[in-house]
Amino acid sequence: MKIKIETVRTNDFSMRFFRFGKGEKTMVILPGLSVQSVMGLAGAIRREYSEMENDFTIFVFDRREELPPVYPISEMAKDTVEAFKALGLREIFLFGASQGGMIAMTIALENPELVKSLVVGSSVSEVPDDRFEKIEGWLDLAKKKESTALYLSFGKAIYPPHLFKKNRLMLVLASKTVSEKDLERFIILAEGTRGFNVTERLDEIRCPVLVIGARDDNVLGPDAAEMIEEGLKGKPNFSVYMYDGFGHAAYDTAPDYRQRLLAFFLGSEKED
Repeated sequence: MKIKIETVRTNDFSMRFFRFGKGEKTMVILPGLSVQSVMGLAGAIRREYSEMENDFTIFVFDRREELPPVYPISEMAKDTVEAFKALGLREIFLFGASQGGMIAMTIALENPELVKSLVVGSSVSEVPDDRFEKIEGWLDLAKKKESTALYLSFGKAIYPPHLFKKNRLMLVLASKTVSEKDLERFIILAEGTRGFNVTERLDEIRCPVLVIGARDDNVLGPDAAEMIEEGLKGKPNFSVYMYDGFGHAAYDTAPDYRQRLLAFFLGSEKED
């Protein structure tokens, strides 16, 4: 069954999202930075999370449609919260991947009343210049409108070598569908990650937190999860899990990733 792409509208912007599942609990997925919107992958995402549909109604959000010229993570989080409130979402089991994890941490800090439990995947709590180098390379390719080179660089960075080789042709074909608008959006969203920093505030997060990282993360660095762990390790309801061999996109490539999310979210609810 085809998933309907919906739009939530506020006074200031509109934001696309889709939903699936029939559970009583609310789960929200905030995807990472991508060359093109994940709204086109709604069916594939639903299949990946099918085992969670009985427990959760799952919402997947895009970034806002009308992007300002400068759009830092703090503003992405603020707008996402406004979309949550417009839809009446509360007591959210929140999962953010990569840039989505940065947004999710910010939401948990600024709007703790909305977040019941938090999973941060392949993300980091601050992005200084030396951790922005990979994204800087992508920005350069996007500004030159080299879509195929951008897709291949992106894929090579986020996937382990065997999966990059397997998916190379698919990435090349996908790059042929990239529009100028896609590249313009990508540039603004990628720039928004520069200088992000919540490291000194991590201990303010109130809800249970699971951090999932990858020791072979070639985008944000193999120590990215350790940075978050350092800020949260004193919390009694905090845990961390590290993957080997699945790359930055472990949230897509590790076969047991969804089971870990489900077990943590259901377990954290029992602890309340």
